[in-house]
Amino acid sequence: MNPPSSCPTCDALAALPAPVTASTPRSAWLAVASIAVGTFVMVTTEFLPVGLLTDIAQGLNVSAGTAGLMVTMPGVLAALAAPALTVAAGRLDRRIVVLSLTALLLVSNLLAAFAPGFSTMLVARMLLGLCVGGFWSFAPAVGTQLVPEADRPRAMSMILAGISVGTVLGVPAGALLGSLAGWRSAFAASAVLTVAVLLVQLWLLPAVPAARAIRATDLLMPLTRRVAAVGLAAVVLLVAGHFAAYTYLKPLLQDVFALSPTMVTALLLVYGAAGFAGNFIGGHLVARSTLSALLATALLLAASLLLSTMAGTGLIAGMAVVIAWGIAFGMVPPSATGWMLQALPDAPEAGQAMLVMAFQVAIASGALLGGLAVDGSGIASAMLLGSALVLGAATVAIVFGRARRTPVLNAP
Repeated sequence: MNPPSSCPTCDALAALPAPVTASTPRSAWLAVASIAVGTFVMVTTEFLPVGLLTDIAQGLNVSAGTAGLMVTMPGVLAALAAPALTVAAGRLDRRIVVLSLTALLLVSNLLAAFAPGFSTMLVARMLLGLCVGGFWSFAPAVGTQLVPEADRPRAMSMILAGISVGTVLGVPAGALLGSLAGWRSAFAASAVLTVAVLLVQLWLLPAVPAARAIRATDLLMPLTRRVAAVGLAAVVLLVAGHFAAYTYLKPLLQDVFALSPTMVTALLLVYGAAGFAGNFIGGHLVARSTLSALLATALLLAASLLLSTMAGTGLIAGMAVVIAWGIAFGMVPPSATGWMLQALPDAPEAGQAMLVMAFQVAIASGALLGGLAVDGSGIASAMLLGSALVLGAATVAIVFGRARRTPVLNAP
């Protein structure tokens, strides 16, 4: 989506420093594309274990609940890394920052692909957490500095598309590769793609000076604005509820809906397609009202999680749950981002860092709570827990966020 110049997104982009110099316009856009693909690989790698959970658990001889730590640990590290790296980077050339994060992503994928045991896998996932926090914090701003000011919204859209596509397609892509060649091949494929991204970035990324050093006190601004704080609280509940259940989506389809591995893989692909559609639906709703967008997202997500415990078994029931669930989660990124942009139009970097932190805290805590529920009472309990948390997000938004009714972004 290309926001108009009057929207908060464009105001934030206009506040960035002057564009850096690229050899040609084509080189500049290839560099932007390399960052977009890098964010796609990073987000896809983050969610690979969801579609491969049972395979990795069996291959490394751990329980499904313990395997959920592969989602929890990156979330913990990313939550700490987003604000910490934003401050620690100071005025360091952002080219060096991006290249370092891409190299670290390569190391993480290689460790995961060749992990001899679960402890090595956790180390790989912790390194990934640093990448996630760093990419989410730096990639959008760096990419937009590579092109002329008039093209910055387009560059931002390209990079956010990489994040969104990775979010909704990471699970089905990993499941498909895992079913064809084993779970290690999924991480190996991510490593190969990361090598290509790193080479392009080394070739095309120019020096990208920092606008200014971010102070630790700047990161507290979202917590001092009531509307922003309400949004962060709702996002934590919403995303934690989703991941309490989403981490165990593949076991749900296999064990509860009694589907074959081929059907599971097919439904995970359907989930990805539904999530991609949900991104556009969420963007359209945000253009009308950020409160309505967040409420619609939460209610649809809660309904899909409840449906998963009552729909019975078989392909039709599984497909209904997967489509509703996929659309609902696809609506989460634009809903959350739109809320924070409107809440903090004068401090988009601080808002972004805290939103990243909120997402990652929610991912980690949701996956952990879901693992405890699954090991204690079975998969259905994780679905019910997730639904309750998501309904809590809707309650917070409607009770404390009723002033959120003005549009913020144009629909895609």
